[in-house]
Amino acid sequence: MNAKLKIENCKLKAADSGRRLPPGAILKFTIYSLRFSILFLLALFVCTPSRAADPPAKLAPPGPESWPTFRNGNQQLGIATTKLAQKLDKLWVHEAGEKDGMIKSTAAIAGGRVYAASLNGEVFCLDRKTGKRQWTYKSRNLANPKAFIPGFKAGVAVTADKVYIGDEEGMFHAIDRATGKGKWTFETQAEITSCASFYEDKVLFTSHDNSLYCLNVVDGSKAWHYETKGQVYTSPAIVGDHTFVAGCDEHLRVINVRTGEEETDMPFGIQLISSPAVIDNMLYVGTMGNEVLAIDWKSAMKIWAYPGGKDRYESSAAVTDKFVVAGSWDKKLHCIDRKTGEGVWAFQTRAHVDSSPVIVGDRVFVGSNDGNLYAIGLESGKELWRFRDLDGRPFSASPAVGEGCLVIGSEANVGNIYCFGGK
Repeated sequence: MNAKLKIENCKLKAADSGRRLPPGAILKFTIYSLRFSILFLLALFVCTPSRAADPPAKLAPPGPESWPTFRNGNQQLGIATTKLAQKLDKLWVHEAGEKDGMIKSTAAIAGGRVYAASLNGEVFCLDRKTGKRQWTYKSRNLANPKAFIPGFKAGVAVTADKVYIGDEEGMFHAIDRATGKGKWTFETQAEITSCASFYEDKVLFTSHDNSLYCLNVVDGSKAWHYETKGQVYTSPAIVGDHTFVAGCDEHLRVINVRTGEEETDMPFGIQLISSPAVIDNMLYVGTMGNEVLAIDWKSAMKIWAYPGGKDRYESSAAVTDKFVVAGSWDKKLHCIDRKTGEGVWAFQTRAHVDSSPVIVGDRVFVGSNDGNLYAIGLESGKELWRFRDLDGRPFSASPAVGEGCLVIGSEANVGNIYCFGGK
């Protein structure tokens, strides 16, 4: 400031005397003033405390009405814990990609967000109310954007801080739920179609490399793994300290989650692809031998076998106190009495039912490869509502029902993801 005063005083004196300063003097004073101003601004910048960038918004953890995993919890019962409007409207549709965006993966719903994945190798987060994309994560970061990257068929699993999913080349990914940035990966030796399940600070999943894996959620390090003698497609149900692994070696095994040790081995003589649902000591699962089985896993006994299906079951059963509901390649959705194993009703579609049904109150929702999403009366087996994919493509993914809405993706080339609810 003193420098500025000197310049002004100098100008005033020059004016009073009626004389002008020499051009060189004015230039000298101007340069001196500019230097001082720059130094002053730099000092101000250095001395002012810097403001840190705002942290990502903290998302609410999965709540009682969320849908955080493939079958909504470790028991894998396929029952929604939220209410759904009786009259469903299409709230929005989101395209997963311009090419190869087909959806076979079941979405997760938690904290006002939808988490989905597609065969184009992307996992993405959408705003539940608007369908607007919040972030995108790719299975591989390659220099060539047109190069093939592994896609996702496994269901998405969500916890308070991470998103977990395996890809079709055997990489298991942990992703920051708020930002979409990768946290860690774990490589298996074959494709992963299993959704993750959780036990304390561990995450469990299976791989087509014949194995059940248990990892530490913090860093992805392996706690243990159990190897079977055939490919494993199923997602691991967990009850208490026990989990279950079944697959192409035609055995059902009970594994202690804490130790990774086998406790029971039950030979089935039938391959399993669908994931089991477990209530207390009872396990329910569809087979490649055209049956749905009820197994007392504690006593290693088969209680009943439902032979009503005329083809294999890849659809995982939804189970209530009264019913077991599962889809079959015979194009039907079958409802079975849980106690007796007798058929209650069978709902006819026009193509394979690979989609796993979800029970919401007195309704069952399921997709079919005929391109329709159906709502069916749980007691009656009668059609209540249907929606057809905009491109007429299969609904092989399963519905996710949480926080008042139903979300499902289709096998349309652009990967149509729909959200239904009440307006």
